[in-house]
Amino acid sequence: MSTVRAAGLTKRFGTVDAVRELDFKVTPGITAFLGPNGAGKTTTLRMLLGLIRPTFGTATIDGKRYAELRHPRRVVGAVLEATGFHPGRTARRHLEILAVAGGLPLARVDQVLDQVGLTDAARRRAGGFSLGMRQRLGLAGALLGDPGVLILDEPANGLDPAGMAWLRGLLRGFAGQGRTVIVSSHVLAEVAQTADRAVVISGGRLRYCGPLEGMSEDGLEAGFLRLTEEAQR
Repeated sequence: MSTVRAAGLTKRFGTVDAVRELDFKVTPGITAFLGPNGAGKTTTLRMLLGLIRPTFGTATIDGKRYAELRHPRRVVGAVLEATGFHPGRTARRHLEILAVAGGLPLARVDQVLDQVGLTDAARRRAGGFSLGMRQRLGLAGALLGDPGVLILDEPANGLDPAGMAWLRGLLRGFAGQGRTVIVSSHVLAEVAQTADRAVVISGGRLRYCGPLEGMSEDGLEAGFLRLTEEAQR
């Protein structure tokens, strides 16, 4: 069972506290990471992945900071942006390079291409991909190490309704194997169909951590608006 934890997590840029004393724990299942624009979501995810150093506090995965993980790609897969592909490389070549760099078996490349529905596009150059296809390729890279944790920032961007339904099924299947998913999203209707729990931040502070249905008796949107509006008062 993989666990993601923030303890007193704080990030200060100059005199601005982007994130202040976050304390939350994410366990297996699908957890929606919610908040308005500028709430500190991306900063928090980047600290979890060791891309930004916290000013105070800790961000750990299975009890270790990302930099302390012996085989990080086997522990956590992440997509923060649907970019980072060389436009002249094919989807397969891009994944082969990631596999070699991560010490992962090349056999995983065809497996993840099939898993994300890109087998027929494997020999196409990533520069010609639509946003939805780039999202799928990013997800394929995150899945290469068969990790216990997935961290995804707006993974439904660019997906059509069929693609969103496919993503929902993939994430549910991943979580159904006892793994942990953190999904940052603004699409509350999709969150309501996918997630089990929610972590809500606003103004850099934690506003809620618990079951999705516990946010509000009036529905997810009403609960989200109430929590974030209270933070702005």
